[in-house]
Amino acid sequence: MLAKQLSIFLENKKGRFTEVAKILGEAGINMTAFTVSENSDFGILRLIVSDTEKAIAVLREQLYGVSVTDVVCLRCPNQPGSLGKAMDILTKNGIFVEYMYAFSQGDTANVIIRPDNLEKCVTVLTENKLELLAASDLYKL
Repeated sequence: MLAKQLSIFLENKKGRFTEVAKILGEAGINMTAFTVSENSDFGILRLIVSDTEKAIAVLREQLYGVSVTDVVCLRCPNQPGSLGKAMDILTKNGIFVEYMYAFSQGDTANVIIRPDNLEKCVTVLTENKLELLAASDLYKL
């Protein structure tokens, strides 16, 4: 139920994200989901890709700092209140969410979650009959 997320540290200057997108595209790697956070000096690009190992190799070959983190992907209805219910379950079970980002596909929303306790998060969501997307399915989106 866990997926591999890449985190790439980028200088906060024009064209850095473009370079990464081009490198991955030229290698035939699809970016399924991503988010960028930044401060004045650098940014962190977090992304889910179609081929994690190949992406790591081509990015490191170009001297990018890349780390890999396990994340959970929650699939829920793309309607008001759905995410609130899921977050309430996590909060009531003492699970802290370090960060998350989402993307929707019609009637479905996919939420990438980085909790403080991966195993407990998966257990709690599963026990509450919430749908988790398998990594193999997430990479195909």
